[in-house]
Amino acid sequence: MTHLDIELKKLRLDMFEMFGLVYAQLEKARNSLVHFDKDLAREVRVNEKRVNSFELKLDRDCENIIALFNPVAVDLRFVLACLKINSNLERIGDIAEGIAQFVLSIKNAPDQDLLQRTRVIEMFDTANSIVADVMTSFEKENTSLARNVFMKDELLDEINANANVAVAEFIKEHTDKINQSLYMLSTIRKLERVGDQSKNIAEEIIFFIEAAVLKHKKKHEKLTPGAGSETAS
Repeated sequence: MTHLDIELKKLRLDMFEMFGLVYAQLEKARNSLVHFDKDLAREVRVNEKRVNSFELKLDRDCENIIALFNPVAVDLRFVLACLKINSNLERIGDIAEGIAQFVLSIKNAPDQDLLQRTRVIEMFDTANSIVADVMTSFEKENTSLARNVFMKDELLDEINANANVAVAEFIKEHTDKINQSLYMLSTIRKLERVGDQSKNIAEEIIFFIEAAVLKHKKKHEKLTPGAGSETAS
Protein backbone atom coordinates (compact mmCIF):
# COMPACT_ATOMS: atom_id res chain seq x y z
CA MET A 1 0.00 0.00 0.00
CA THR A 2 1.44 3.36 -1.04
CA HIS A 3 1.57 6.46 1.15
CA LEU A 4 -1.22 7.92 -0.96
CA ASP A 5 -3.39 4.85 -0.39
CA ILE A 6 -2.83 5.13 3.36
CA GLU A 7 -3.80 8.80 3.40
CA LEU A 8 -6.88 8.18 1.26
CA LYS A 9 -8.01 5.38 3.54
CA LYS A 10 -7.59 7.61 6.57
CA LEU A 11 -9.48 10.42 4.85
CA ARG A 12 -12.33 8.06 4.04
CA LEU A 13 -12.60 6.96 7.68
CA ASP A 14 -12.47 10.54 8.95
CA MET A 15 -15.13 11.60 6.46
CA PHE A 16 -17.40 8.83 7.65
CA GLU A 17 -16.84 10.01 11.22
CA MET A 18 -17.88 13.51 10.16
CA PHE A 19 -21.01 12.08 8.57
CA GLY A 20 -21.86 10.29 11.81
CA LEU A 21 -21.23 13.36 13.93
CA VAL A 22 -23.47 15.58 11.81
CA TYR A 23 -26.20 12.95 11.60
CA ALA A 24 -26.17 12.66 15.39
CA GLN A 25 -26.46 16.45 15.68
CA LEU A 26 -29.52 16.48 13.44
CA GLU A 27 -31.13 13.59 15.31
CA LYS A 28 -30.54 15.27 18.67
CA ALA A 29 -31.96 18.52 17.34
CA ARG A 30 -35.09 16.63 16.30
CA ASN A 31 -35.50 15.00 19.67
CA SER A 32 -34.85 18.22 21.55
CA LEU A 33 -37.70 19.84 19.60
CA VAL A 34 -40.18 16.96 19.78
CA HIS A 35 -39.59 16.29 23.49
CA PHE A 36 -38.75 19.89 24.41
CA ASP A 37 -35.45 18.74 25.88
CA LYS A 38 -33.32 21.81 26.56
CA ASP A 39 -30.41 19.72 27.87
CA LEU A 40 -30.24 17.90 24.55
CA ALA A 41 -30.43 21.22 22.74
CA ARG A 42 -27.49 22.50 24.80
CA GLU A 43 -25.57 19.35 23.86
CA VAL A 44 -26.12 20.12 20.18
CA ARG A 45 -24.88 23.66 20.68
CA VAL A 46 -21.74 22.50 22.48
CA ASN A 47 -20.98 19.80 19.90
CA GLU A 48 -21.20 22.36 17.10
CA LYS A 49 -17.66 23.43 18.06
CA ARG A 50 -16.49 19.87 17.46
CA VAL A 51 -18.14 19.84 14.03
CA ASN A 52 -16.40 23.08 13.10
CA SER A 53 -13.01 21.85 14.30
CA PHE A 54 -13.39 18.58 12.41
CA GLU A 55 -14.31 20.47 9.25
CA LEU A 56 -11.09 22.48 9.44
CA LYS A 57 -9.05 19.32 10.02
CA LEU A 58 -10.57 17.56 7.02
CA ASP A 59 -9.97 20.60 4.81
CA ARG A 60 -6.30 20.61 5.80
CA ASP A 61 -6.00 16.87 5.19
CA CYS A 62 -7.48 17.19 1.69
CA GLU A 63 -5.20 20.10 0.86
CA ASN A 64 -2.16 18.20 2.11
CA ILE A 65 -2.99 15.12 0.04
CA ILE A 66 -3.26 17.22 -3.10
CA ALA A 67 -0.05 19.14 -2.36
CA LEU A 68 2.10 16.20 -1.24
CA PHE A 69 0.87 13.25 -3.32
CA ASN A 70 -0.51 14.78 -6.53
CA PRO A 71 -3.43 12.32 -6.88
CA VAL A 72 -4.97 11.79 -10.32
CA ALA A 73 -8.14 10.37 -11.88
CA VAL A 74 -10.49 8.71 -9.34
CA ASP A 75 -8.18 9.52 -6.41
CA LEU A 76 -8.24 13.21 -7.26
CA ARG A 77 -12.00 13.17 -7.75
CA PHE A 78 -12.38 11.54 -4.35
CA VAL A 79 -10.33 14.20 -2.58
CA LEU A 80 -12.10 17.05 -4.38
CA ALA A 81 -15.47 15.52 -3.55
CA CYS A 82 -14.47 15.19 0.10
CA LEU A 83 -13.62 18.90 0.23
CA LYS A 84 -17.09 19.83 -0.98
CA ILE A 85 -18.94 17.19 1.03
CA ASN A 86 -17.13 18.34 4.15
CA SER A 87 -18.44 21.86 3.62
CA ASN A 88 -22.00 20.62 3.07
CA LEU A 89 -21.85 18.54 6.23
CA GLU A 90 -20.67 21.51 8.27
CA ARG A 91 -23.63 23.51 7.01
CA ILE A 92 -26.02 20.74 8.05
CA GLY A 93 -24.38 20.91 11.47
CA ASP A 94 -25.07 24.66 11.51
CA ILE A 95 -28.72 23.96 10.73
CA ALA A 96 -28.98 21.46 13.59
CA GLU A 97 -27.44 24.01 15.96
CA GLY A 98 -29.86 26.67 14.77
CA ILE A 99 -32.86 24.44 15.51
CA ALA A 100 -31.45 23.61 18.93
CA GLN A 101 -31.13 27.34 19.58
CA PHE A 102 -34.84 27.70 18.80
CA VAL A 103 -35.63 25.11 21.48
CA LEU A 104 -33.53 27.05 23.97
CA SER A 105 -35.27 30.31 23.05
CA ILE A 106 -38.87 29.33 23.79
CA LYS A 107 -40.35 29.08 27.28
CA ASN A 108 -43.03 26.48 26.64
CA ALA A 109 -43.05 23.21 24.72
CA PRO A 110 -43.99 23.51 21.03
CA ASP A 111 -47.73 23.31 20.49
CA GLN A 112 -48.61 19.76 19.37
CA ASP A 113 -51.25 21.06 16.97
CA LEU A 114 -48.65 23.32 15.37
CA LEU A 115 -46.23 20.40 15.00
CA GLN A 116 -48.95 18.35 13.34
CA ARG A 117 -50.23 21.04 11.00
CA THR A 118 -46.79 22.01 9.76
CA ARG A 119 -45.72 18.35 9.43
CA VAL A 120 -42.39 19.37 10.91
CA ILE A 121 -41.78 15.98 12.55
CA GLU A 122 -42.40 14.21 9.25
CA MET A 123 -40.03 16.68 7.64
CA PHE A 124 -37.39 16.07 10.29
CA ASP A 125 -37.64 12.29 9.87
CA THR A 126 -37.31 12.62 6.09
CA ALA A 127 -34.32 14.94 6.41
CA ASN A 128 -32.63 12.53 8.80
CA SER A 129 -33.34 9.66 6.42
CA ILE A 130 -31.81 11.59 3.52
CA VAL A 131 -28.63 12.31 5.50
CA ALA A 132 -28.46 8.63 6.48
CA ASP A 133 -28.78 7.71 2.79
CA VAL A 134 -25.91 9.90 1.65
CA MET A 135 -23.81 8.60 4.53
CA THR A 136 -24.44 4.99 3.48
CA SER A 137 -23.97 5.91 -0.17
CA PHE A 138 -20.57 7.38 0.63
CA GLU A 139 -19.53 4.36 2.70
CA LYS A 140 -20.72 1.75 0.17
CA GLU A 141 -19.98 3.85 -2.95
CA ASN A 142 -23.59 3.27 -3.96
CA THR A 143 -24.66 5.79 -6.59
CA SER A 144 -28.19 4.34 -6.84
CA LEU A 145 -28.76 5.25 -3.20
CA ALA A 146 -27.27 8.69 -3.84
CA ARG A 147 -29.73 9.25 -6.70
CA ASN A 148 -32.61 8.25 -4.44
CA VAL A 149 -31.91 11.40 -2.44
CA PHE A 150 -33.21 13.56 -5.30
CA MET A 151 -36.59 11.81 -5.08
CA LYS A 152 -36.83 11.94 -1.28
CA ASP A 153 -36.09 15.64 -1.28
CA GLU A 154 -39.38 16.28 -3.06
CA LEU A 155 -41.27 15.66 0.19
CA LEU A 156 -39.20 18.31 1.96
CA ASP A 157 -39.98 20.76 -0.84
CA GLU A 158 -43.69 19.94 -0.61
CA ILE A 159 -43.88 20.50 3.16
CA ASN A 160 -41.87 23.69 2.84
CA ALA A 161 -44.17 25.00 0.08
CA ASN A 162 -47.26 24.45 2.25
CA ALA A 163 -45.73 25.83 5.45
CA ASN A 164 -46.76 29.47 4.99
CA VAL A 165 -50.45 28.64 4.79
CA ALA A 166 -50.30 26.16 7.68
CA VAL A 167 -48.53 28.63 9.96
CA ALA A 168 -50.77 31.55 8.95
CA GLU A 169 -53.90 29.55 9.76
CA PHE A 170 -52.48 28.51 13.12
CA ILE A 171 -51.59 32.12 14.02
CA LYS A 172 -55.16 33.26 13.25
CA GLU A 173 -56.43 30.76 15.81
CA HIS A 174 -53.63 31.23 18.35
CA THR A 175 -52.60 34.88 18.38
CA ASP A 176 -50.74 34.29 21.65
CA LYS A 177 -48.32 31.91 19.91
CA ILE A 178 -47.05 34.06 17.06
CA ASN A 179 -43.43 33.91 18.18
CA GLN A 180 -43.45 30.12 18.42
CA SER A 181 -45.16 29.86 15.04
CA LEU A 182 -42.52 31.97 13.34
CA TYR A 183 -39.76 29.90 14.94
CA MET A 184 -41.43 26.78 13.57
CA LEU A 185 -41.56 28.30 10.10
CA SER A 186 -37.85 29.05 10.38
CA THR A 187 -37.21 25.43 11.40
CA ILE A 188 -39.04 24.22 8.30
CA ARG A 189 -36.92 26.48 6.12
CA LYS A 190 -33.79 25.09 7.75
CA LEU A 191 -34.86 21.49 7.17
CA GLU A 192 -35.54 22.26 3.52
CA ARG A 193 -31.91 23.39 3.28
CA VAL A 194 -30.80 20.06 4.78
CA GLY A 195 -32.29 18.48 1.68
CA ASP A 196 -30.42 20.90 -0.58
CA GLN A 197 -27.11 20.23 1.17
CA SER A 198 -27.73 16.48 0.96
CA LYS A 199 -28.41 16.71 -2.77
CA ASN A 200 -25.09 18.49 -3.16
CA ILE A 201 -23.42 15.65 -1.29
CA ALA A 202 -25.16 13.07 -3.49
CA GLU A 203 -23.88 14.89 -6.59
CA GLU A 204 -20.32 14.78 -5.28
CA ILE A 205 -20.56 11.07 -4.50
CA ILE A 206 -21.74 10.39 -8.05
CA PHE A 207 -18.98 12.66 -9.36
CA PHE A 208 -16.11 10.79 -7.73
CA ILE A 209 -17.49 7.33 -8.52
CA GLU A 210 -18.85 7.85 -12.05
CA ALA A 211 -16.93 10.97 -13.15
CA ALA A 212 -20.35 12.48 -13.82
CA VAL A 213 -20.87 16.20 -13.23
CA LEU A 214 -24.54 16.70 -12.29
CA LYS A 215 -24.39 20.34 -11.26
CA HIS A 216 -27.00 22.39 -13.17
CA LYS A 217 -28.46 19.22 -14.69
CA LYS A 218 -32.22 18.72 -14.79
CA LYS A 219 -33.77 16.25 -12.36
CA HIS A 220 -34.38 13.48 -14.92
CA GLU A 221 -30.74 13.71 -16.00
CA LYS A 222 -29.56 13.35 -12.40
CA LEU A 223 -31.60 10.19 -12.04
CA THR A 224 -30.07 8.64 -15.15
CA PRO A 225 -26.74 6.79 -14.63
CA GLY A 226 -24.12 7.98 -17.07
CA ALA A 227 -25.62 11.45 -17.55
CA GLY A 228 -22.85 14.01 -17.58
CA SER A 229 -20.15 11.34 -17.46
CA GLU A 230 -16.59 11.90 -18.50
CA THR A 231 -14.08 9.14 -19.10
CA ALA A 232 -13.82 7.51 -15.69
CA SER A 233 -10.65 5.80 -14.50
